[in-house]
Amino acid sequence: MAAPRFVDEYLGYLLGQANHALYKDFDAHVRAAGLSSIEWRVLATLHDGEPLTISQLAHEVLSKQPTVTKLVQRMCEHGWLALQADPDDQRRTLVVATAAGKRLARPLVDKARAHETAMLRALPAAEKTALKKLLGKLARR
Repeated sequence: MAAPRFVDEYLGYLLGQANHALYKDFDAHVRAAGLSSIEWRVLATLHDGEPLTISQLAHEVLSKQPTVTKLVQRMCEHGWLALQADPDDQRRTLVVATAAGKRLARPLVDKARAHETAMLRALPAAEKTALKKLLGKLARR
């Protein structure tokens, strides 16, 4: 019996493969809504959360700040996002989802939840909870 390949047990590879499996089918819903994957991540992050600075948003959506700055400008032109002054620090600008952005995100969030449920159906509830808890710990490192 051959020894397992390195990539078959390497966490980075396994996470990448799991991420691909999760998003390959869901991405069709994102595209059908007229969004790119990063636009989806921005709306998913902001639709039910607090306003964020560009740098906070870039961190959340796993992208570089200059990329997110341009993206936010474009999404503001579409009416999906708005910029507002930070009430605690007038030098900072916050990004917030508009009502139109929230309307666009809501059905996709529902589809994402249903897709996640289908993907995790084979796991017992305790394993689903443990998986999310462990991934959250890794992400916060």
